[in-house]
Amino acid sequence: MLSLNQPTSLTVTDVGWAPLATITWGSPYTLFFLAIMIIVNLVMLFWNKTNTLDVDIFDIWHMSFTGLMAIFFGANLFVATLLVVFIGVLKILNSDVMKPTFNDLLDNWDNPMTTTHLNYMMNPVIMVFDKLFDKIFPWLDKFDFDAATLNRKIGFWGSRFAIGMYLGIFIGILAQQDIKSIFTLSFTAAVCLELFSLIGSWFIAAVEPLSQGVTDFANKRLGGRKLNVGLDWPFIAGRAEIWAAANVLAPIMLLESLVLPGNKILPLGGIIAMGVTPALLVVTRGRIIRMIVIGAIELPIFLWAGTLSAPFITSTAKSIGALPTGLAKGAQIAASTKEGPLEQFMAIIIGKASKGDMMMLLYAVLAIAAYLALFFWYRHEMKKRNQKYSDDGKEVADDAKLIPDHGAEAAK
Repeated sequence: MLSLNQPTSLTVTDVGWAPLATITWGSPYTLFFLAIMIIVNLVMLFWNKTNTLDVDIFDIWHMSFTGLMAIFFGANLFVATLLVVFIGVLKILNSDVMKPTFNDLLDNWDNPMTTTHLNYMMNPVIMVFDKLFDKIFPWLDKFDFDAATLNRKIGFWGSRFAIGMYLGIFIGILAQQDIKSIFTLSFTAAVCLELFSLIGSWFIAAVEPLSQGVTDFANKRLGGRKLNVGLDWPFIAGRAEIWAAANVLAPIMLLESLVLPGNKILPLGGIIAMGVTPALLVVTRGRIIRMIVIGAIELPIFLWAGTLSAPFITSTAKSIGALPTGLAKGAQIAASTKEGPLEQFMAIIIGKASKGDMMMLLYAVLAIAAYLALFFWYRHEMKKRNQKYSDDGKEVADDAKLIPDHGAEAAK
């Protein structure tokens, strides 16, 4: 049997997001959290607190994951539900405030598309670094480059399959395996990276009828009111900056994982950082150098979250018989770029605080206060951006160069 032993102290196997989605959807609490968030979204719509109808039913698993993690660390269902609702309300508000930026990125001001995906709740942290970039390194923007051209030049060698091959060879060499085993591991890792996204698409398709039912119901009850439609994040995947940044960040994340104190996860299934780069795109508005620099700075947050979530994921996988075969004794599983790392930290703290630990209770209060303060500061900054869109009209991207037109630059 192929060995999945990992080098040094990196004992957590990165299985990517798809197995985690499978595990989470296997819990009956996921449907409970789904029902709660549908009600919350409809109440917000009827009270005019949002213009977004969240039809991304599949990705409720991210919120359920957070709630289940809080329960694992000591919270009861009521506290976990409050945490899910708290985060859920903020991400719906975030979908509203991001909408003009999506219009600009798509160069389409009449589309209804936005997203409530949890990965965009990293926007406030990214904006902090983006503001620092404005103060310290604004001159680097002069060297920004065409992401689409970079992707074409990299071609196959920057694909998921190729990155899987590199990782398999790297791990095999560190594990001192023979040539045959190294090539077997390399091919297996390459195929796995390709299959992760394919398997995920099956789940998305499976819940599409439910999403459509929710959409039809809400449109009927709201009397034709114009709504934003909260989709999964890939409607913006046509922006080449997402993939160029992911290609560059993959080896950076691998190197960081080897030297990061407290990290126990070796990136594999999550090395194509789709939990990281879409949020970078929105906040930086396509400035690829900023995306790479800020992405490299924030990657440790994801690696630490993956490490800390491993006991919960491994225990849950064991309980439903979904633990991968071939793991070394004592090895755990997680995902290196699982969306919502800050929310995972809060789930751990709130779970432990629920046991009556007064110090953890203090940490929980401080964490929630900091999370809220950072979010509303970010929301204020986004509203200022949106006001500029409103003041300047649809031509703002051309007049103020908010979104770099790399295609036009390449044509020159």
